[in-house]
Amino acid sequence: MKNILLIGLGRFGKHIAIQSSQLGHEIMAVDLDEERVNDALPYVTNAQIGDSTNEEFLKSLGIANYDICFVTIGGNFQNSLETTCLLKELGGKMVISRAERDVQEKFLLRNGADKVVYPEKMVAKWATIRYTDDHILDYMEVDASHAIFEVEVPKEWIGKTVGKLDIRKKYDINIMAVKDDGKVSMAISADTCFKEDVTLLVLGEYKAIKKCFCI
Repeated sequence: MKNILLIGLGRFGKHIAIQSSQLGHEIMAVDLDEERVNDALPYVTNAQIGDSTNEEFLKSLGIANYDICFVTIGGNFQNSLETTCLLKELGGKMVISRAERDVQEKFLLRNGADKVVYPEKMVAKWATIRYTDDHILDYMEVDASHAIFEVEVPKEWIGKTVGKLDIRKKYDINIMAVKDDGKVSMAISADTCFKEDVTLLVLGEYKAIKKCFCI
C-alpha cells in the first residue's frame, strides 16, 4: 500500500483515484472545485479544497510523507507546472505529472516531474497498434522499443512445439505465457505445444512481432 497525493480531480484524476482505491492505496485528493472534491470522496481516504500553487497550502499537506504525488490538473498548464515545481521543492519523492502536449512534457520534466503521463498520446499509440493489426488482441509498452503483445496463434504453429519452431532464435521474441479461456499459464518450455483457441503473451520489438506474425 502506498500513500498518494492526487492533485486535480477532473476526469483523468478521478479515474486515478478510482483505480488507486481499488488497489488499496491511501489517497489524499486536492482540487479547487468543491463539486469535484465531493464527487471523489467515495474513492479517496481524505480530500481538501485548495490551491496547489500556494506553497503554504502544500506545506500543510506534508508532502514528504507521500510515496507518490500525481499532478493531473487539466486546462491550466501554468498551474500544473507551478504545482509540479513546488512539490519537488517541498520534498516530493516521486512526482508524476500529466501533459496534454509534447512541449508540456518537456517543461514538466525540466521543472521537477520525475515522470510525465501523456494520456492522449499513450492511448492513441495503443489504439493504433491494437485496432489496425487483426492478430494483436492487446498491447502494453515496456520501454521505447519493447512491448508485451497478446496475439493469436498462427495456424501453421498449431500442433508444433516451441522448441521445434525455434521462435526466440528465428524471430527474436520471447513467449511469456499462454492464455486459454481467460486463464494464463506461464509454464512455457521447449515442449510446450500450441493448440487452437488460445492466445500468446509475447515480449519483443513491434517490428519483430510484425515479422513473426505476418501482420
